[in-house]
Amino acid sequence: MAEGLLGKKVGMAQLFTEKGEVIPVTVLEVGPCFVTQIKTTEKDGYTAVQMGFSETKRLSKPERGHLKNLPQLKNLREVRTGNIANFQVGQKLNVGLFAAGDLVDVTGISKGKGHAGVVKRHHFSGGKKTHGQSDRMRRPGSSGATTTPGRVLRGLRMAGQMGNKPVTTLNLEVVTVDAERNLLAVKGAVPGTKDTVLFVRRARKEKKISTHQSTSKKEKK
Repeated sequence: MAEGLLGKKVGMAQLFTEKGEVIPVTVLEVGPCFVTQIKTTEKDGYTAVQMGFSETKRLSKPERGHLKNLPQLKNLREVRTGNIANFQVGQKLNVGLFAAGDLVDVTGISKGKGHAGVVKRHHFSGGKKTHGQSDRMRRPGSSGATTTPGRVLRGLRMAGQMGNKPVTTLNLEVVTVDAERNLLAVKGAVPGTKDTVLFVRRARKEKKISTHQSTSKKEKK
């Protein structure tokens, strides 16, 4: 069984429970995906399954050759797995992999917000607003050191490109699954804008409630 599937973000919506509670959800179109290649230890040095998603008519000649006798798929992704015996080239994978109540991790490219300053990008407090200072309220302040080492250290938080990078949101609960339309509704938000290509996999880290949290909840009761 595959660990995850490719899909895209449809948009956000609301679902209502029988008690009248509102659940904010993100609707995802997950699959159908096709197995396009199987990599083995003997030939490639490792085992993995390559899957494709979203048909298109605009592919290069090498891409069409790679997808010979398969649908012309635009998005390909390789997933490491130790169990390749259950997969065959051309096999169709759909949203039936998931069920309501499952926890999933969703990976996608976050929204690009252009060049941002340190206040917006890293939540700096900015400079003082008193004593005649009128042009340093959203500046980072001193970025270097004194004599030692006398330079700006690598990795220092500064202004720069914000967003437009791979982001994984962990432990999102699957609220409902529509197998006929390949739709999946997960509780909460996922990275990216509408039609962003996503990878949805089974959660690798389970939610854990610390002893402090559980104790405080008992005290409140």
